[in-house]
Order: sequence, then C-alpha cells, then structure tokens
Amino acid sequence: MAVPKRKMSRANTRARRSQWKASVPQLVKTVENGRVTYSLPHQAKVVTDAAGNALFLEYKGRKVADA
Repeated sequence: MAVPKRKMSRANTRARRSQWKASVPQLVKTVENGRVTYSLPHQAKVVTDAAGNALFLEYKGRKVADA
C-alpha cells in the first residue's frame, strides 16, 4: 500500500477534494401508451401491471428476472 512521504496540508487536501464533481446521469426518454418515462440506459426496467404492481424485469424487450 502506498504511504505518503509527508503530511498533506489541510488547504491542499481541501483543494484536491473540491475538484470532485458529481455528473448528471443521462436519462433516456421513452413513451409507452401515452405515458412518458425516463430511465437510465443499459439497465433493466420494471414492468408493472395496471394496478402498479411489479411483475418482472425487462431488458431490450426480453424478460430477464422476476420481481
């Protein structure tokens, strides 16, 4: 494991940490039966019935898992 040779100052530590930024996820807009839904790309989506109960997970039109 790497061990620093000298103690890093508080100012340098905070300056390094301040450069970290969260990125906004790229959402994909889909329209099904007049409903607009946004989802993350390349992830399975939950298929629900009319009452809103989860039935199964679907990816690229295929059932991949039970919910």
